Amino acid sequence: MQKPDSVPRTSPLDHHYSGEHPLRTLAYLFRPDRRRLSLAVLVFAVKHIPVWLLPLITANIIDVVVEHRPIAELWYNTGVLVFVLVLNFPLALLYARLMSSSIRRMGRELRSALCRRMQYLSIGYHARVSAGVLQTKVVRDVEGVEQMTQQSADMGLGAIMTLVGGLVVIGFRAPAVLPVFLVVVPLAALLVRRLRSRIRSNNEEFRLEVERMSSHVGEMTTLIPITRAHGLERTALHRVDHTLERVLSAGFRLDLLNGRFGALSWILLNTMAVGCLAGSAVVAYHGWLGLSAGDVVMISAFFTALTASLTTLMGLTPVISKGLESVRSMGEVLQAPDLESNEGKAGVDRVEGRIDFEGMGFRYPEATEASVRGFDLSVRPGETIALVGASGAGKSTILNLLIGFIRPSEGRILLDGADMAELDLRTYRRFLSVVPQESILFEGTVRENVTYGLEGGADDDALRRALVAANATEFVDRLPEGLDTVVGQRGARLSGGQRQRLAIARALIRDPRVLVLDEATSALDNRSEALIQDALSQLVRGRTVFVVAHRLSTIRGADRIVVMDRGRIVEVGSHQELLARGGTYATTLQPRRSG
Repeated sequence: MQKPDSVPRTSPLDHHYSGEHPLRTLAYLFRPDRRRLSLAVLVFAVKHIPVWLLPLITANIIDVVVEHRPIAELWYNTGVLVFVLVLNFPLALLYARLMSSSIRRMGRELRSALCRRMQYLSIGYHARVSAGVLQTKVVRDVEGVEQMTQQSADMGLGAIMTLVGGLVVIGFRAPAVLPVFLVVVPLAALLVRRLRSRIRSNNEEFRLEVERMSSHVGEMTTLIPITRAHGLERTALHRVDHTLERVLSAGFRLDLLNGRFGALSWILLNTMAVGCLAGSAVVAYHGWLGLSAGDVVMISAFFTALTASLTTLMGLTPVISKGLESVRSMGEVLQAPDLESNEGKAGVDRVEGRIDFEGMGFRYPEATEASVRGFDLSVRPGETIALVGASGAGKSTILNLLIGFIRPSEGRILLDGADMAELDLRTYRRFLSVVPQESILFEGTVRENVTYGLEGGADDDALRRALVAANATEFVDRLPEGLDTVVGQRGARLSGGQRQRLAIARALIRDPRVLVLDEATSALDNRSEALIQDALSQLVRGRTVFVVAHRLSTIRGADRIVVMDRGRIVEVGSHQELLARGGTYATTLQPRRSG
């Protein structure tokens, strides 16, 4: 038997994410990089010196010219400015390296946390939330957080450094006008606070519409073969166009609000800048407060720089709001309570294959009546059990309960005498294999698909034996690159029968003790079914097997056939026993013959 997979480590955000405090979440994500980020801020402060030093140097040079000071002061001021300008280049590269590595690592951790959380969320959760929505959260939302952090760091730090540097210089050079500058900050903060709540709600509305669009586009691409076959292209496009119109409207409303916010802040701040320039010129003209001509230029330049910095900071509000909304969006996954709980439960080291269902029942949360009720069945190790019944009888629910995708609402399931509710199902599934109706392959080679999930892969001899037993060498050997042939997305380069034989080989190489066959041959032609029936006869040998099928050839060899109706067992027996009994199986449910 192969070495079992190691249990995946838990998400770094399992106990630290808080949707009400997204900034705290980001702080936690950046905690491993706090020294690197502190150094990045220090480097940025030094490289940003020319921005707030330039108005002071300009004022000094103007005063040298106007007041005929020694020419040496001109060259001294010019040299200082040239030095800090040249120093900007290596410091800018160092800052980019420090900041970018921290942000990209944070993005990787967020995506990793989301993907791990998705692996632990229940099958019921994945049935409710479309794959397109989850992909949007992993791709678009994380990208939004990365962009928010990058822009806040580059533009926000620059604006803050300019504000601090400018106010410090003015405080030393012209302290009398400092109070005027300080008026701008509370006014700008008031404007930001007033509009922030509306921007947040509009960002949330836009985000939800984009998620719906992603879900509908995913559905459209999946349904293209059916759409084309029935000439429903116009219907499909009309449905997507309706979603696109909703995205357009939500995005347009958000852009208008952002534009209104930016225009109001720009007018307010620049009006103040004009007033400051005129006021300082009047003061210098009358000789008040000892302001020189250079001081007037410096004050005007600083006011322009400070208003630009405040405009930048307020312009970041939509970006930050969008980024925080992305954090909240990811929180819908990171905080989803619908988890499969395995922590602290007993691990499974070996499986004999005895399964006991005792008074088991299950009702889905949204359902008005139970899907399975009063289900009692004892299965011996190595026994093959076939489940039959009309659609909605509860067969798939039984399989989901057996795999552990859902937990019984009442009663219990025993694995070799141990209550499965007390077991770590991840360790139990090391001894379980499932062959579904539609084989699930990924875009990799034949070798990668068959050995998927095996730690360290498998040697070529074991792989070859599994392929031979699954009757797969018949086509694998004819592929252009044999075992290293890429099968395409979802196995698109293979036929249905070929995909199913690879799925059987994948199950064989894992050497499971419990096997689930869910309509494994229902969609195949006669030749493919014959090959797969032969492969299945190899697969079920010595294993506890549960089969759901509609073809006689698939289930008549079962040790026992369980006939279900509306979640209950109505008959149990072998194929011949049930025919002789003349009950539900014989009269209405006898599977059709293959072909």
